[in-house]
Amino acid sequence: MKKLRYFFETTLVAAAAWLLPRLPRALVLALARAVGWLACQVDARGRRTARENLRAAYRGALTEREVRRITLGSYQNFARTFLDLFWARALTQENWQRHVSIRMDDPGAEAQARATGAVWVTPHFGNFEFVSLIWGFRGVPFTVVAQDFKNPGLTGIFRRLREHSGHTVISQEHAMLKLMKALKRQGHAGLLTDLNIKPGKAATIIDCFGLKTCVPTLHVELAKRLGLSIITGVCQPAADGRYEVQIFEAIRPRADDDTQAVAQRIWDQFEKAIRAYPEGWLWMYKHWRYRPAGTEPGQYPAYANPYPAFQTLLESLTARPAQA
Repeated sequence: MKKLRYFFETTLVAAAAWLLPRLPRALVLALARAVGWLACQVDARGRRTARENLRAAYRGALTEREVRRITLGSYQNFARTFLDLFWARALTQENWQRHVSIRMDDPGAEAQARATGAVWVTPHFGNFEFVSLIWGFRGVPFTVVAQDFKNPGLTGIFRRLREHSGHTVISQEHAMLKLMKALKRQGHAGLLTDLNIKPGKAATIIDCFGLKTCVPTLHVELAKRLGLSIITGVCQPAADGRYEVQIFEAIRPRADDDTQAVAQRIWDQFEKAIRAYPEGWLWMYKHWRYRPAGTEPGQYPAYANPYPAFQTLLESLTARPAQA
């Protein structure tokens, strides 16, 4: 039964990978709006999570109408991101510039990255898949970490989609060692930094919309160990179907820099972008799974719970300045 399900899944996704690049751009955008609207209607659990996230992040300042608008927009943005990953097979070295504009807040960031290699980071905001592909066409191929599907046929399809502009996709197993090898060859790593992960050696706690959340530190540790820059930026969709990429800055942490402080600095750039365009973030994701001790349940989303390891890490970070 599983093999049969995998076969139909793979066939359906392969058909989408063949069809979508052949559709007119306007039709793909309309399809993304429709798919996002439908997903929003049927995904009751995701809507509840989005509502809880927006309530906690904005301290109840949003009206019910604003919550609905942002939630629907978030679903539609994610649908566009997903469909555009398939449609991007139509992009070539000759035509990609028709679909994107690029703004460099730090003009020297890219030159520095090309000379030494770099760690490029963005959150689940706007079209995080599209911006990755664009940099491949610009001659900056990334090594990208992606989770394997249970269905190996799907893993193969999505790997080919993400490698379309010259990237290399690797699995999560031994990802840090693989990334370090690539970066030591003056390569480039592309990472998403807003995942909510379990507390541990590879995590730190930052303030996210005034709430504590546990995020990965892989991007910071790679840059510190190898003396590389972290390039921060986002890719925001425009109404006409194009994208606007903004590169914020190149951060080059020293080996003795505080990892948590660097992670916070990076997130602060992203949060500004999300506040300006909240529909672009993935509000259906559980960004705040752990609730600090001493906080009222209503301060955090309803799904958040106390977690001893989170509290231990939080207390160690809080006590650190007093010990310095």
